Order: sequence, then structure tokens, then C-alpha cells
Amino acid sequence: MKKLRTVKYYKRYALDFIEAQKPKVIAKIDWTIRLIESVPRVPSAYLKHLEGTNGLYEIRIQHGSDIYRIFCCFDQDTLVILFNGFQKKSQKIPANEINKALTIKKEYEQE
Repeated sequence: MKKLRTVKYYKRYALDFIEAQKPKVIAKIDWTIRLIESVPRVPSAYLKHLEGTNGLYEIRIQHGSDIYRIFCCFDQDTLVILFNGFQKKSQKIPANEINKALTIKKEYEQE
């Protein structure tokens, strides 16, 4: 499978979140990341821009009835940087999770 994008972790924020999940959830997250790396146009079911943010995206993972989100941004066109993740418990994304992602994004951009 040819890679069109490269997904990288910024520090250990997303990695710590992923490693804390059950093996089947980790497998689904890995599958979703490989999809993002390999398809020309990623369906919004898997990657979506968060309205009202400057370039913050959410990777969307569903396993059974459980929903997970990992925040990320693009650096140039082919590099996707992963920030923090969380398990979604309600319709609305908690503001504190978005704020955390924006803080990490700012930290990344300043480095």
C-alpha cells in the first residue's frame, strides 16, 4: 500500500491514550491511521475538520458502540501530527478536550 501521507505522534499524548485501550480498539485505531495514510481523499467518517478551529482535525474511530477521537493537524500537505485522544461519551465534544488539543497544537507550532 502506497503512503500518500505520514502520520506522526507529537510527544506521547496520543500514544499514551492509544496504548491504554483494549487490543481490538488499538487494531481499529491502527487501521484508521493506515487508511488516512493511504487514500487520496479521506472520508469524513474517519477524519473531519473541527469547525471554529484553525486547522484542528479529529480522527474518528468507532468500535462497536464505543466512539473515540484523536485530535490532529496537517503540517504541509502530507504530514499528519497526532495530539491527544479521548473516548467520546456524549454527542458534543467536551470543550476541555478541544482546549487541550489547541494547547498541544500551539506547543507543536512553536517548536
